Amino acid sequence: MSELRIGFIGLGNMGGRMAACITKAGRDVLGYDPVAANISAVGASPAESAADVVRGSDIVLLSLPKSAVVEAVMLGDGGVLEDLRDGQIVVDLSTSAPASTRMIAGKVAAAGASYLDAGISGGAAAAEKGQLVLMVGGEESVLERARPALELFSSKIFYTGASGAGHTTKLINNFLNAITLSATAEAMVAGKKAGLDLEVLLDVINNSSGVSFASLNRFPKIIKGDYLKGGLTNALMMKDVLAYVELTGDLGVASPNSAGPLASFGLANALGYAEQISNTVVDAIGDMSGGVRLFDPSPAGPETLEQDRRAPYEAKEQQ
Repeated sequence: MSELRIGFIGLGNMGGRMAACITKAGRDVLGYDPVAANISAVGASPAESAADVVRGSDIVLLSLPKSAVVEAVMLGDGGVLEDLRDGQIVVDLSTSAPASTRMIAGKVAAAGASYLDAGISGGAAAAEKGQLVLMVGGEESVLERARPALELFSSKIFYTGASGAGHTTKLINNFLNAITLSATAEAMVAGKKAGLDLEVLLDVINNSSGVSFASLNRFPKIIKGDYLKGGLTNALMMKDVLAYVELTGDLGVASPNSAGPLASFGLANALGYAEQISNTVVDAIGDMSGGVRLFDPSPAGPETLEQDRRAPYEAKEQQ
């Protein structure tokens, strides 16, 4: 099973890191990405198109921004579906809508191939170390065939159920991630304005009932000025929360708690942080709280930082 030829479509922020883990393990990867430099950067062999990846691989890994892009790559003209053959495996590592995933899986099965939805967790740091957590939906026997390839960039693989279960699990997990990140950001800004020692505040939180992944792994670095660049952006976090809200709507589940992260990451996007790592949501909340920064290396202080941030917008408004 370990000799399956591996293809990879989408070698950006996360896909590139996963593909690099595969090549560093000594395995060949046939890769395609619209940015050619991304292919060579991870040591993959370049394919001219997504279809070429399919023709030259036994297992095809996808890491794409959203369901609409996955559908275009899988089902569009010259897409993956046209060249699939019996026994081939496609693994969607994107954060996709479960309904879209199930639709694609049905078409792939009709072509004689298999489709796994594999949500990932751990962020850029875990991807770089090959320690991602995977939550996989589809046929369990197909997962066992794909497992040797997936283990090249993951430390834990959970089988979650039938097609769509992996992406459903991912949306639920990402929703909790969004809540704890945005809520902890707000709490830390409040602590800063209250004059608390942020290291002590975090120590209390991490030994009390307010503890979360964000307080344990993110904010100890953020309060020292390290935003852990390279992870999920504010725009993508907002996309994931909206996908979760759509999911709960389809399921008939009330989602009153989605209002918080929607407001927080919507604010971050509106203030110009859309393409920055989602940890910068704390700065967006800080902007609206008087220019607060948890870490302020500038002797000018937070007021000047806020003036500097507002200057381009104010100049545009005066034009």
